[in-house]
Formats: sequence, structure tokens, C-alpha cells
Amino acid sequence: MISIKHTEGVAFIELNAPPVNALGLKMRQALSSAIHELDADEQVKAIVLCSALPLFCGGADIAEFRTGAVWDKPDLPDLCVTIETSKKPIIAAIAGPAMGGALEIALACDYRVATPDAVMGLPEIKLGLLPGAGGTQRLPRIAGLEAATQMILSGDPVKGEYALSCGLVDALFENNQDFRAHVLGFATRVSHEGDPKRSCADMTVTHPDPKGYLTGFRDQIAHTSKNLVAPERCLVSIETACEMPLAEGLAQEKAGFAELLDTPQSRAGRHLFFAERECTKVPGVTRADQPRSISSVAVIGAGTMGRGIAIAFLQAGYPVTLLETTQTALEQGLDQVREHFQRAAQKGRLSANRAEAIAANATGTLSYADLAKADLIIEAAFESMNVKRQIFEALGQHAKPGAILASNTSTLDLDEIAAVTSRPEDVIGLHFFSPANVMRLLEVVRGAKTAPDVIATAIMVAKKIRKLPVTVGVCYGFVGNRMLEPYFREGSRLLLEGATPKQVDNVLEGFGMAMGIHAMADLAGVDVGARVRQERRSEIAHDPTYQAVQDRLFELGRLGQKTGRGSYVYEGRTRVEDPEIVQISAHLADLHGVKRREIDDQEILERCLFPLINEGFLILEEGIATRPGDCDLIWANGYGFPNWRGGPMHYADEIGLSQILGRMNHYRQSLGAYGEMWFTPAPLLEELATSGVTLTAYFDAKKEKS
Repeated sequence: MISIKHTEGVAFIELNAPPVNALGLKMRQALSSAIHELDADEQVKAIVLCSALPLFCGGADIAEFRTGAVWDKPDLPDLCVTIETSKKPIIAAIAGPAMGGALEIALACDYRVATPDAVMGLPEIKLGLLPGAGGTQRLPRIAGLEAATQMILSGDPVKGEYALSCGLVDALFENNQDFRAHVLGFATRVSHEGDPKRSCADMTVTHPDPKGYLTGFRDQIAHTSKNLVAPERCLVSIETACEMPLAEGLAQEKAGFAELLDTPQSRAGRHLFFAERECTKVPGVTRADQPRSISSVAVIGAGTMGRGIAIAFLQAGYPVTLLETTQTALEQGLDQVREHFQRAAQKGRLSANRAEAIAANATGTLSYADLAKADLIIEAAFESMNVKRQIFEALGQHAKPGAILASNTSTLDLDEIAAVTSRPEDVIGLHFFSPANVMRLLEVVRGAKTAPDVIATAIMVAKKIRKLPVTVGVCYGFVGNRMLEPYFREGSRLLLEGATPKQVDNVLEGFGMAMGIHAMADLAGVDVGARVRQERRSEIAHDPTYQAVQDRLFELGRLGQKTGRGSYVYEGRTRVEDPEIVQISAHLADLHGVKRREIDDQEILERCLFPLINEGFLILEEGIATRPGDCDLIWANGYGFPNWRGGPMHYADEIGLSQILGRMNHYRQSLGAYGEMWFTPAPLLEELATSGVTLTAYFDAKKEKS
């Protein structure tokens, strides 16, 4: 776990606990014992804390948050005090990431040296927490109030050069074979100084107006931190660092950490953290299923989605060939790809030479024959089964053996698409979210015959293009859009019953959704949803009110933001209520015999969210999603569900499954025939709500059995 090596009066404590040197109880005990041992060794003049792994340390063992072992002695704050009060000067030698608790133990050291490419950060706020082992107390004293506040409140890491400029580290050494020698030289120089010890207990936060700065910072983040608990608690703790001695500040910080640890928001953040680590574990895919080599990519379709996918791969260093049906469409697509990288250069995100080199990796063609060398071909064409079948028939003829054939379909049956090829084992769904070069989520759709190594390849490639891959099964809409369907269905039906788009959207945005459902439909394009409904008209024909308002908007050419009118009227991107929508809704309600009434906010929230959650239960029952966390990742990363609520399935556990079951049954009865049609609870929801078992506990038990 650790080893101690002595060189010229300097003791190197080397962390070596793969994969990330997590600061669990055994590591904390080992480090504490080592420091006490070296304190008593008169031959040791200085101590270096370093790592044998490619990273310094991944921080606290977050799994201990579930068990309570995070408080077992020595806890992390205790370890930091042990480091800080050591009789010998301690130098943290940081190469690679030092995140969270890792940076906090480094802050407790007397000195810090790093490599230029080292990354250091305190990401606790992303888990609904504050740094609980001195981060809010020591970082402002060492790096200054402004740098510390930015780091703590953003949770984003900084690199070596910035760390040196703000005083977070004392020296930078290149990450080469001489790094250890440079660190030894630094430690030797420090040990020969008259008073080599430096403690944050002797430092104060130097800033001309701490209160004024923090007040201004509060105002600056007010919009983005709305509904969140941790940002204000972090700022209060940073204020404490400005006003109180270190020991008192540390005590208050530790109490603040414990308080936040028991909040729903922190439970939500930790749930999503673990869900991300679980989602790449796909049943039936083992380590023996080695990914295929992907060195070149082709994208069919140079429209908005195709361009976004191409840009994502180009940014990751892949050469990309775009295929279109006309020269005009092809040239337009390539021009817009080049313009994207030119704009990035103009904004300083890339050098001009780098932008030009990346854009030069994009080529175009009108012929399927030119895709013959591609290792991965992604279809991003019109959402029509006939169109996609034609494309995959052509790919079956022209793609080389072993090439992966992927569809970006968002709703269609992947198995039907794969069936037109002679190699369904090579076919997979890669459902990108728009804009594809920005949105992090990627639904990896596993067909009935998709080979395990194709899934492994998709996950590998997703990580290379900085996407979050969540593997799902085949059904209408997969996971994300299938859960969206009842959410949007109810949001639209409520207009017939008497609500307005603004009322519905205000309730959903007040809950924390990034955007209300009607504003989201206007942004995506009313025609997009209309085309999907045309493909599945027979499946929804039993409900003549199904998306009646949206269908009328489509007939009227009110396609959303792109035409300036949809559920709202648009002045630029600003949405404005349109009284005409009320007239349209009232007319359609009369036509379909729907009684209009006053609808309160609680009903709007429950009518939209609870059927969405109920659909998630059906998806889990059917095995379309492997675990509840997969549904939550998809909705938190692709549909604007608030991270601080943990996703819809986690939220269901938080508020209680019995409440959701009760309200589903309430609407099933109170809405008459419509309620009977759409509000039948999923059997799994009924089973768990009745037995008092949470969804998390149910799937944890299933995992243990398997």
C-alpha cells in the first residue's frame, strides 16, 4: 500500500494502492503510522509524499460514505493534522491528478511541487459536499481567496502552471526520469533552511476586502446555484477561513461536511457518481471481448446531427469522411465543419494551425464505395425506417468485413435495421444527443445480434470522444426517448385540460428541469416529433387526443424556434406567451370532448413526472436498462433532469415509491377513461411500493445474487 525509501536524509513515502491510491481507512492508517515513525527517526531531515502510480491520488474512498467508514479513525481531517504537525518538513510531489482529499493532504504539507501537466482540484461540490479535510481553510491561505473560491465553487481542476502562479505549488519539475531527482534536490534545500516548517495555522487569508469579494461572488453564481445547498455552505466555510484561526475553521468545516453528507442533494450526487462507474459494466461483455481497432470514421449525413458527430470525432483526432446525397449538401456540411474550428480558433480555444489541421481531417464523398476503408460508419440520416434500411443495405455491400455499422436512430427498431445486412452482429446503435459535439450522453443500443466486442468498441470509442456511454436494449425510443414519451404526452394533454405552455414549463423549471417540455419541443423542432408520430401512428391511434396540440402546430407550420412560432412566439431566442395557443387548445378540447378546468401546479408536476418514472420501472422490468442508475444518467445528462435530484429513479426512492404508486392510482381513477388508458402502475412499482423495498435496495440485492 505504501513503501518508504531513504535517500540522503530524505524519506520518500510512496503510495502504491492501485487503481487510484484511494484514501480509505487502511491507507490513512498506513500514512499516519509512517509519519509518526519518520518523525522519530533522527536520520530523516525531510519527508516526501509521492506516488508509484501515474496519478498522485484519487482522493477519499467515496464508497466509505455509504458505510460510514469515512469517520473511522484516523479520518481524513485527522490525517491532515498529523501531516501538518509533523516535526519534519513534508513535501507533496504531485505528478498526475490530485483530486479532492488528495489535494487536501497536499495542502497540509509544508511544500508542494508538481509537474506542469499535473491536475489539482476539489470536486466535492459536484457531489453536493464541501471539502471536509481542510480544503476550504487551507486553500484560501495558500493560494489566495479568489483562486481558492473559484476552485472550490466550480469543482474544476487546475494545471501546474496556474497552480504555480497562484502559490498553490512552490515549484514545477518536468515529468521525466529526473523528476524524482529534482524533488530530492528541492527537499534537501528545504531541510537545510533554518526554519523549514510552514503551517497554515500561521497563515492568514490576505485580501483587501474578503466580505465584498464573497458577496459579489454570491451574486455572480446566484442563477447557477439556485436550489443548491452546497455552494452557500462552501462560501460560509471560506468566510470562516478569513475570520477565524485554523483550528476553529477546521472544526466548522468538518461539521459542515457532515451536515451536507446527510442531504438529499449529496445522496443524489453520490448516486450519479457511482452510476457513472457502473454503467460501462455491460452484462455479457467480458474482458475477453477486446475492442476492435478504430482508426477511421465515416458519417452518413452532413446535417446538424451528422456534422456534430463528425466534429466530436475530429476533435478526438479521428479522420472523418462525410457522405451526402448531393454535392451542394456535402459542400455546405464540410464548410460548416471548417467554420466550427475556425470559430474555436478565433475564441482562443485552439491555435489557428491546430484548427486548420483538425478541419483538414474531414473529407467528403457522394459514393458509398469511398467508405470501404472506414472502421466505424455512423448513419445520421432522416428518422425514417425506409431511409435507414436503404442506407444499411448499401453499407452491407460496401463496408469492409469487420467494420462497425452504427445507426444514430433515436426511436426506430435497430433489429429491423440490422436485418437488412448480412452481418447484424456488426450493427449497433449510437444515439448521440444534439448538439452531438457538446452533449455528453451517448446511448449505446445493443441489438439482438450485436457482438460483445462491438459493444466493447463502442464504449472505448465513446470515452475517446469524451462521451458518457450508457448501454440500452431495443424498444421504441430506447431508454431516454421512451421515458420522454409519457412526460411529453402529459405536458401536451394538460393544455387541452386548461393549462398553458408557460404554466407547465414554469412548474417543470421550478422543479429544476433545465427547460420546460414545451420550450424543449420548440427548440428541437415541432416537425421532429410529428415525423416520429407518423412512423408509429397505429400504436397511438387508440387515443385521439395524443399530442393533438403539437400536431395542430405542425399543420399550421409553427415548428418552434426555427420558424419563430411554436408553443411560444420567439423574439430572437426569447420566448413569449401566445394567446393563440389557448384558443387552439380550447378548440381541440371541444373537438375531443375534453372538459377544461383550473389545474394546480402539483397536478402538473405529478402528471408529467410520475408517468415518466413509471415508464422507467417498465424499462427496468423488461431489461431494456440494466440498472436504475443507467436511466438516471441518461436523464441527467441528456434531458436536463437536475443532477441534484439524482435522476428520476433516484428521485422516486427519495420521495417514496408508495407516494408515486398512490398518485398514479389517483389519476388512473380521477381522469376516467384517459386515466385507465395511461396511468396503470408498472408491476415492479406496485411490488416494491407495497413491500416497502426501495428500487436501489432491490437492484443491489439482484446484483449480489448474480
